[in-house]
Amino acid sequence: MKLAFKLQDIVGILAEGTIEGGTDEPITNIAALSKAQPGDLAFLGNRKYTPEVKDCRASVILLFDDYEGVPKPGQAFIRLENPSLGLARICGAIEALLWPQAEPGIHPSAVIDPAASVDPSAWVGPHCVVSAGAKIGPRTSLESGVHIGREVVLGEQCRVAPRVTVADFCQVGDRVRLHPGVVVGADGFGFETDKGIHKKVPQIGNVVIENDVEIGANSTIDRARFSSTRIGEGSKVDNLVQIAHNVVIGKGCLIVAQAGISGSTVLEDFVIVAGQAGVTGHLKLAQGSVIGAQAGLRSDTEAGGYYRGSPAIPASLQHRIDILNKRLPELFKRVATLERNTAG
Repeated sequence: MKLAFKLQDIVGILAEGTIEGGTDEPITNIAALSKAQPGDLAFLGNRKYTPEVKDCRASVILLFDDYEGVPKPGQAFIRLENPSLGLARICGAIEALLWPQAEPGIHPSAVIDPAASVDPSAWVGPHCVVSAGAKIGPRTSLESGVHIGREVVLGEQCRVAPRVTVADFCQVGDRVRLHPGVVVGADGFGFETDKGIHKKVPQIGNVVIENDVEIGANSTIDRARFSSTRIGEGSKVDNLVQIAHNVVIGKGCLIVAQAGISGSTVLEDFVIVAGQAGVTGHLKLAQGSVIGAQAGLRSDTEAGGYYRGSPAIPASLQHRIDILNKRLPELFKRVATLERNTAG
C-alpha cells in the first residue's frame, strides 16, 4: 500500500504545533534528517542532530519549539514541544491504514469450543483455537495460529499476533497487544530436589495482564505457583524477556529485551529494567528504580535509584569503580617499580 499525506493531513493528525512555511509536495515517506528528500517527512528527535536540519531536504520537518532557523522554499517546519511524540502520532495513523482492524467474524479453519464466547465484533483468524470457557472481548483480533486456553478472558480491542499462546485460566485486559510468539501462562520453573531427583512443583496459579500492556515477540510470562503473576497497567515488555512465576510488575514499567526477572520479585510502578539485565528472586524494586543494561541485581532497590554492574550497585559508585579500573594497569606498573626500588 502506497500512502500519501498532505501537509494539512499531518497537521490534523498532530492537532498541535506551530507551522512555518509550506509545501504542496505529498508526503510519502519518513526519513532521517541527513537522508531525506523532497516528499519525505523528517524529525529532530535528538538535539545532537540539530546541525543537520539546515541542509535537510525533507518537505516537512518536525522540530522543537525553540529551533533557530527558517524553512527553505517549498519546505514546512512544524514546531512542537516533543517532535518524537509527534512522529509517533503520525506513525499511529499510518499503522491504522497498513494494518486496519479486521472485519468481525471467525475463519472457517478456526476451532471454537461450543462453551467458548466470542464477541460478534471480534475476529478469529485461520487455525486459531479457542478453548472451553474462554471469552474473547469486543473488537479483539486473533491472528493466525493463536491458541487460547480454557477459561481465558481477553478484554476489548486486544491484538494477538500469530503463534501466541495464552494458557488456561489467564486473564488479559483491554487494549493489550501480544506480539508473535508470546507465551502467557506456561508453567513456572518450580522443582524440589528429593534424594537427588528434581520433582516438579505444580504451578496452579495464573497470569493477569492489565489494560494497555504490550508484550514483545517471543517473550514468556510464567503462570504463578499459586495466586497470580501480574503485569500492571500500561507496562511495556520488549522482545525475548523472561518473567518468572509470581512476579508482580506495577504500572508503567519498561522491561527491555533479553531481561530476566526471577520468581516472586515485585516491581513497583515506573521501574525500568534495561536490556540483558538479570534480577534474582524475591526482591523488591522500589518505584522509579532503573536497572542498567547487563546488570545483575541481587538486592532490593531504593525509590528512584539507578543501579549498574554485576552485582548491581548504585550507578554513581559503579562509575567511580569504572574509572579506577581503567587506572589499574598504571597502578600495577607503579607498584612493581616501587617493589624493585625497595628490593634494590
